[in-house]
Amino acid sequence: MATRTRLLPPAPRGGPPSAQAPDEITAPATIHDEILREPAVLEVDRFSLWYGPRQALFDVGMSVPEKRVIALLGPSGCGKSTLIRSLNRLNDLIPNLRTSGDIRLRGESVIGPDVDVINLRKRMGMVFQKSNPFPMSIYENVVFPLRIDGIGDKVVLDETVERALRSAALWEEVKDRLQQSALALSGGQQQRLCIARAIAANPEVVLMDEPCSALDPIATAKIEDLILELQQEYTVVIVTHNMQQASRVSDYTALLIFGRLIEYGPTADIFQKPRRQETADYVQGRFG
Repeated sequence: MATRTRLLPPAPRGGPPSAQAPDEITAPATIHDEILREPAVLEVDRFSLWYGPRQALFDVGMSVPEKRVIALLGPSGCGKSTLIRSLNRLNDLIPNLRTSGDIRLRGESVIGPDVDVINLRKRMGMVFQKSNPFPMSIYENVVFPLRIDGIGDKVVLDETVERALRSAALWEEVKDRLQQSALALSGGQQQRLCIARAIAANPEVVLMDEPCSALDPIATAKIEDLILELQQEYTVVIVTHNMQQASRVSDYTALLIFGRLIEYGPTADIFQKPRRQETADYVQGRFG
């Protein structure tokens, strides 16, 4: 298994909360130079989003380096899930939603009306907070993206199932019961199955929205080990409110507060030597 040094945030210190209202956070985001030197697979360019009259994201600008794990960190309601769901257009069906700015995947906008959203979601697979296996066999869950494309060649499907399940560290546990219902798997196994389904179509980016929040510590550890393996082949963007998890699995961490990007840099720097007071307050437990 791949390993990474586990960085623990500094112990919380006493003191009053330093929460600021959105209009009080006026300084532009602090972006560390290390990120800018890496080739980007995704670029978020001054992206804002409104739910009707309420603005949820404010001019977010960040690049996502290729084959890295990026953690989106912040308190509940700060816009983490809104941002990650915007990357592959999962917010499209929300009434009265509007956006400004742009999001680009390998230099091409994903925002325009002519974008093939189905194809986009194959290029950026999504794993949700709650595992959502389909009520069908383990095998059919994995090959579902291929079935949508009309692929019926059994050799191709069989190879995809084994490849995806091995990549999701699930093959040895289920290889003898592929035709059994996916709903019979444990919660942790179901989440790994959803990861296998997300990578079956060979995406360029894997998006994870708090994938461990409903899992026990043992299942969580397996998912975290899996994330470290996945980055050998994919770019991974993970939403988490768990600072310890961000420190364990990510190369870079972006802190959002009240819909604004505050600081974005190497995870070690975010936790050990942040450049913004808001970041220091958050990782020290004084806010959020």
